[in-house]
This record gives sequence, structure tokens and C-alpha cells, in this order.
Amino acid sequence: MRLTRRASAVASGWLVVTALLLGWAVSPARAAGPPRAGVVVPPGVTAGVAVFDRQTGTFTEQLDAHAQFRSASVVKLLIALDHLWDRGPDYDLPPDDRARLDSMLRSSDDDAASFYWSREGGSAIVDRMTARLGLTDTAGPPAGYPGYWGYTALSAADTVTIYRYLLDTAPAPVRDLVMGDLRASTRCGKDGFDQRFGIPASFERPWAVKQGWSGFGSSGDCTGNEAAAPRSARPAGVDLTRRALHTTGTVGAGDRSIIAVFTLQPTDTTFGAAYTNLDRLVRSLNVPGGTHPAGGWYGTWGTGVHVRAATTTDSTVLTALPSGVETLVSCQKQGQTVTVGSYVNDWWAYLPLYGGWITNIYLDYPGNELPDVPVC
Repeated sequence: MRLTRRASAVASGWLVVTALLLGWAVSPARAAGPPRAGVVVPPGVTAGVAVFDRQTGTFTEQLDAHAQFRSASVVKLLIALDHLWDRGPDYDLPPDDRARLDSMLRSSDDDAASFYWSREGGSAIVDRMTARLGLTDTAGPPAGYPGYWGYTALSAADTVTIYRYLLDTAPAPVRDLVMGDLRASTRCGKDGFDQRFGIPASFERPWAVKQGWSGFGSSGDCTGNEAAAPRSARPAGVDLTRRALHTTGTVGAGDRSIIAVFTLQPTDTTFGAAYTNLDRLVRSLNVPGGTHPAGGWYGTWGTGVHVRAATTTDSTVLTALPSGVETLVSCQKQGQTVTVGSYVNDWWAYLPLYGGWITNIYLDYPGNELPDVPVC
């Protein structure tokens, strides 16, 4: 028999706990909805957006596409291309160098980026690549921040240009190496942040991504590792203060669509809330060739909520959800009964983006069983 939550908890406790833990209201978003009304930018978010359809050669979305944002790790695309530029015709790298480059692109390895940045001229990397690719909005870090490669200025439009070069002009070995790494993007960055936001959360494969984040301190829950605290910053040519979360890459068969979405979010935004804001924005885009995953989107509450391999609390922990993130649920089933405070539930939700299960207790819905999600 299915156990139910206490009526008093449903009436008041749930809403209070959720509000305290999340700090903002979450309304479940659904995969299906009314006709598109354009790019949806959540309140408080500043965004630069470009979506380019390679099949038709046209942009399907442009919103402040030439606005400059601090690049965070998206600049690693330019660092990688510069490193490979004069290594033809085979573009082979020594094993240790190849491993370093792979880690930088797949797992957003900051130490690898700093190694190349220091060895190959710092801002000169950006200057060279700007000239080579004809970038119009890109510039090196502002004066006084020479070692801060993540403070490079980039725009959504220039990022589309970078991907168009990679896909249409770059030598085949360069294209295969870089795009191969972006297709193999790991769930967890080297610094402990979950990097499956934006494009990977919003579209079925095939996709390839290079993500960027900055200013979230040690909020990363993906591996349990703590990221370095953000460096202090003063306003310069680009905003170095607000929290940055960017998703860039390709979606669809043959890399049909190129997507570049840059966002700045208030300084008190948690990583989970920023992740949710970006996902909602990306799901609103017109992306030819892209397919949204089936299921319903639900807010979550709690900190360090474990995604498990099975519907039991003693099964393997696969990862932890970013605190308060909105997540996709594809199906649900009954499993071990779980008690958290006054909440009791034996229903578990399958999260396809994480490949595992969480108890329905941590989903932002007052009942035990979700109303629009099928049984697994």
C-alpha cells in the first residue's frame, strides 16, 4: 500500500521548507507547451543568444548576439585552436600533451588552460585567434588581469563563428580532435561542478558542448570536490562581478545547429538556480534538428540530494544534484520507503539526465506520485 504524507505537511510545511531551501518559487515546466513566443529570459538574467542553422545558413535566434560577456571556460576553444594551429599536416600531439588538451576540453580542466595560457603568450592567444577567425567582439582580459584567461570577452555571435570555423574550415584532424572532445564532455568538471546544463539538459544526443561558469565559489556538488573560491573582481570592459553561466555547442545530426548562450545572473544566485534559469532559456529556443527529451520538469529542494543507481538508499550513489536545480523526470516507480522528517514516500523518480533515481520526497510536488509522469 502506498504511504501518504501527513496532511499538515502538505498544507504548509512543504511550501515553507521549499521556499527556505530554494529561495525562489519553482513552477514545473513541461516538455510540451503552447506555440513559441520567442526567447524566454528569466527575470534578473542578462543574456546573449545566437542559434545558427547550418543547413539553411541562417540564424533562427539572435538576442544581443554581439554583447560581450566574460568567457569563463568557453575561451578554452580558442586556446585549443591556437595550440593546434601550426601543427599540420597530421596535428599529432605527444601523449601527455594530448591528455592535457583532452582534459581541458572534455572536463574543463582549469590547470590545463592555465598551462597553455602561460606558455603560449596569454592574451596573445586571443589576439592571434581574433585575427585568424575574423572575430569582432572578442578581446583579451582587461588591463590588470593578465593571467585571468576566463576574463576574455566573447559574444554569442563570435562563438558561432568559432564553431563554423571548426565545422566548415578547420583541417579535418583539428575538427575531429576538438569536436570529438566536445562530444565526450564529462558530466563533472575537474572543479566539481556539474556541466550538463543548457544544451545537454535540453536536447537529446547528438550534441557537443563547451560550457562556462564563473563566480559560484565552492558550490559544485558533482564530485564532492570543492572548487577554488572566485577571485575578487572590479568592473572592467566586461562584467566581472555577476555570476556567469554559459552553454555553447552543436545539436542534431551532422551538427546541424550551433548554439551559443551566455548569461550573467545576480551575485546571490545559487548554482542550481542559475542552472535552472539557463535550462529554461535554452528550452525556449528554436533549434532546427534538436529534440527535447520526453518527461516532466520539476524543481527540487534540499542540499546534496543523491542520485542513486536503484530505488534504495543503499544503492550506489551516482552523483549529487546541484542544490535546488530543476530536473527532468521521465518515469517513476515504487521502491524502498524513505522518511525525511515528516515526509514518508515509497515512490522514486528516474532522472534520465543523470541516469539514476531520487526519492520523490525531494521533488517540488505535494503528492507522493507525480501526476503527469508514467510508471516505469
